[in-house]
This record gives sequence, C-alpha cells and structure tokens, in this order.
Amino acid sequence: MKIVVLDGYTLNPGDNPWTSVEQLGELTVYDRTPREKVVERARDAEIVLTNKTPITREAIAELPNLQYIGVLATGYDIVDTAAARERGIPVSNVPVYGTDSVAEYVFALITSYFRRPALHSELVKAGEWQKAGDFSFWRTPLAELAGKTIGIVGFGRIGRRVGELARAFKMQVLAYDVCGKAPSSFEVGWAELEELFRVSDVVTLHCNQTPENTGLVSKALLSIMKSQALLINTARGGLVQEQDLADALNHGVIGGAAVDVVSSEPISEDNPLLHARNITITPHIAWAALEARRRLMQTTAENIAAFQNGAPINVVN
Repeated sequence: MKIVVLDGYTLNPGDNPWTSVEQLGELTVYDRTPREKVVERARDAEIVLTNKTPITREAIAELPNLQYIGVLATGYDIVDTAAARERGIPVSNVPVYGTDSVAEYVFALITSYFRRPALHSELVKAGEWQKAGDFSFWRTPLAELAGKTIGIVGFGRIGRRVGELARAFKMQVLAYDVCGKAPSSFEVGWAELEELFRVSDVVTLHCNQTPENTGLVSKALLSIMKSQALLINTARGGLVQEQDLADALNHGVIGGAAVDVVSSEPISEDNPLLHARNITITPHIAWAALEARRRLMQTTAENIAAFQNGAPINVVN
C-alpha cells in the first residue's frame, strides 16, 4: 500500500527513523505540506498520515484511493472525521504517548517559576554575585512547592500524572473536569472552576479544546487568581484569551504564566503574549521528548498494521 506522510518533520527530524512504518508499505515522507498541496501529494495514497496539516472534506473528496487516515498526535481536529466516516475511511489517533513527557515539562515550568535557576545563572555570569559580596545571592523571591495548591483543569491521563507528581512534591491537588469526579489513586480535592482558579497557587490546563471552552481563560477567571499565582498551558492555545492574559500579566493581576501553545502556531508577530511581562513561551515542545516520539512512531505503525489486518484500532470516527 502507498503511505504518504504530509508533515513528518516534528516526529522525525532525524533521530526517530520511520523503519516500523516503512515495513508496512511504500512510504513517502514530506517534512511539511502546505494546504494547497495536500491533494497533489496524497492523490495516489491509500494511507495518509498527518500531524497538523488539515485534511478537509474537499481534500477527502479528491482522494479516490484513500482508505485510511492516521493522525500523528492525540488531537484530531485537523481531520474532517465526519467526511471520512461518510466514505468509510477510519481515522485513528495516538491517544497515549506523551503523558510523562508533558507532565514532566509542566514541572520544569513550575520549578523554574518558583526557583528561577536560569535567571540566577545569567546574573552570576554577568558578575552580580561578585558585586553582592555574600556567599548566597538571589534577585527574586524563592519558594518551595511543598504546601502549595495546584489546580488541574482536565483530569485525564496527563492531568492525573501531573497530580501524581504534585503529590510527590507535597502539593495539595485540586481538580476540575467537565466529566465530573472520578476515582484517583492519590489524594485529590474537587472544585468548581471559579473556586479552583481562586485558591490555587498554580493553575495548569490539560483539557481538550472544544467550541464550549474556547477562550475559557478570560479576564473574569484571571481576575480572581492569587496575585502571585502561575498559569500554565500545555494543552491548546485557544483555551486562553491571549490579550486578557497579557493584560493580567502587565498589570500584575497574576504573578506569571508559562505557555507551550498559542492560538496560532507558529506564533504570530502580533501575538500580545510576546510583549507581556513574566511569561515563558516555548514552541509546542512539551510532547517532544525523544522517548515520547518513539512511542508515537511505534503506535502509528501498530495502528496501520491493525487497519491492514481488518481490525482498526484507536479509531476516532
């Protein structure tokens, strides 16, 4: 079978070979594909794999050989799943691969905010420690995580793993999920969204973006947060109203923010967060540890093999 990968660079920039997928068919990999070339590049393929390149209803209609779509990620909103279903084309995603990678990254952001190692390293290199004249020198307040409250919005696999790590740091865990309370292997409190934002020292987002929660984090929620609280978003950029967050940071409404995702990626030059105070912005890399990308590659191959054997798995449509 002919397999075409529309945007394979982020999964394999050179350190994560396509060997397991190559064994399943005639493979062509494009690092990136502009929207207008999707049909041209996928025209003869029975299997198309995509990460963030949209596969629209119009494109599906112009791909007569298409039999299967694989999403190289967990989120699958870039595929018109309804149009695929109408054609009898299964769409599979990779639901479990980055849990540890994202959760660990969240704590890299949290510890960086409360302890500021990079800032103080730069100050030492600039000679500030010598100028201070003391054996110990710090420019910003430093704080422990133990005893602080972390509010987790979205308590699926990643949210739960964040909670487990938080408990290891002796933090109090609050959770909110639209699906309601669920059993947990560790101590967790449940709160309504407003209460969670009000009492948490850290709020971290781990929910899917839906039409109902787009723009969820707005001026109203930000205004009730603690003045030194940290907001983290490693989920989807559209969950946050970015101008409202920039205003909250610039006016000291909250202490800081760390975002790995933004509303339009790569980030646009006019994104207000670029000029906000006390924010860390990283380029959608929480998921991208090599171990996680290897798991993603392996599951993608398993998804394709299952389809070829007549029993597709991880089907989302």
